[in-house]
Amino acid sequence: MRYDLQIIASWIEPGSKVLDLGCGEGDLLSSLKKEKQIIGTGIESSEEKVAICIERGVQVLQGDITEEVVDYPDNAFDYVILSQTLQQVYGPHKLIKELLRVGRQIIVSFPNFSHWSIRLQILFSGYAPKNRQLPYEWYDTPNIRVITIQDFRRFVKNTGCRLIREVAINTHSHDLQGSIITFLPNLRATFGVFLVSRRNNGNKGQP
Repeated sequence: MRYDLQIIASWIEPGSKVLDLGCGEGDLLSSLKKEKQIIGTGIESSEEKVAICIERGVQVLQGDITEEVVDYPDNAFDYVILSQTLQQVYGPHKLIKELLRVGRQIIVSFPNFSHWSIRLQILFSGYAPKNRQLPYEWYDTPNIRVITIQDFRRFVKNTGCRLIREVAINTHSHDLQGSIITFLPNLRATFGVFLVSRRNNGNKGQP
């Protein structure tokens, strides 16, 4: 399992109800179901990946995460997971507000666009950055926005959410290994992982 998914899995309590948005081939849900006996479901847009999830016994819906999530009732899940997807989402503020309605807590991971290698590429080459975390040209990238660890911290504060836990990691997008970064994380980490809840979990639908 990807290193960031290993971090996320370690934060999930046994027996929890979990919704994984953009669940891919179901690696995380399959592992959580086996290791922590969670009740899980995923939403995935790729028909091929959905088929793999079904073969693995993972409950999954095929569709757009921003459309499918609105059908769930308040507090339907203990955790809602959005891993390596936030940078590809239109209207992230609206989506996160919706996730905090259907989930008591949300876990978000994303590539840190403030990593030193990205800064150096822009400074010395003048071109849009491209590396193992961002292996796309500017014209074919699925990423529609840039996010840094500091950006997301400020977003959580400004929207009145509660930041429960965060970790900065140094890994690549599909690597199984990595390390936790504690010194200058906004400069040295390739990914950020955040656990967030509403400020008051009894106040449904408000961030």
